[in-house]
Amino acid sequence: MKKTAIILPAYNEEVTIEATIRSFYEEMPSAELWVINNASTDNTDAIARKVIAELGVSGGVLVETRKGKGNAVRRAFHEVDADIYVLADADMTYPANQIHELIKPILDGKADMVVGDRHSGGHYQKENKRLLHNFGNRLVQYLVNKLFGASLVDIMSGYRVFNRLFVKNYPILVEGFEIETDMTLHALDKRMRIVEIPVNYRDRPEGSFSKLDTFRDGMRVISTISSILRYYRPLIFFGLSAFILFLMGIAAAVPVLHEWIETRYIHHVPLAILATGLEIISILLIAIGLILDSIMHQDKRNFERELLNH
Repeated sequence: MKKTAIILPAYNEEVTIEATIRSFYEEMPSAELWVINNASTDNTDAIARKVIAELGVSGGVLVETRKGKGNAVRRAFHEVDADIYVLADADMTYPANQIHELIKPILDGKADMVVGDRHSGGHYQKENKRLLHNFGNRLVQYLVNKLFGASLVDIMSGYRVFNRLFVKNYPILVEGFEIETDMTLHALDKRMRIVEIPVNYRDRPEGSFSKLDTFRDGMRVISTISSILRYYRPLIFFGLSAFILFLMGIAAAVPVLHEWIETRYIHHVPLAILATGLEIISILLIAIGLILDSIMHQDKRNFERELLNH
């Protein structure tokens, strides 16, 4: 019998935490149920402890004082020992009754991570009224699929199931809501098996408020895109930067070279220094990209060796 743990990160979710716990308990009463109280300032912690005790379910409440969903998930992955890990939000947006569909590919040995796809059925677009968030999701999805040759539909879903191999070999370095994107990138980069299953999605119930902020999370999307290139495709990131500086150096050098050809003398010395500096920096960036690309390749080799030892 596979040991299953349901993990519910929660930050100020007093309105929805009880209903979320009960809905998952009804579907899988034998599973451990862990609420990660992520620095909540309301009654989330007390309500979660009361409901878990009342139901007599295995598990409990873990406290993570550092804000950020990434920190909460990290705490859970460090503290909870199981064969199957179910991750869901504590805001009643994901249907507990589809947990069995998501677990099945893990039980059948066909996936290392199963993602609840909110987009295929059109539920997310219908329920989520934040247009900029939808645009950001599509932008990151396009970039990830393009860079990794994948065809994933929902990069940022918070409803996921993992096997033990994935959880115990996934270093969590991010702290916030970018955790879902980071999980996807790790799985793609390390050639883990990903299965997406369409799930229903509904907006938060009345009285429950999203912790997302359009401007702040828009900046996070930009930062995420930059990080994807820098960490997972360093040759592209530094190569593109080098090419831009190379062109700028050429543009700066044109009047200098023209002056030299005409007069055999350089009057625009600062411009000549600028052009030289830009070209030197572009060469250095290419070198950095090549070095980091080699390091990434070695890291993948080491990761594969570690997997063989499990």
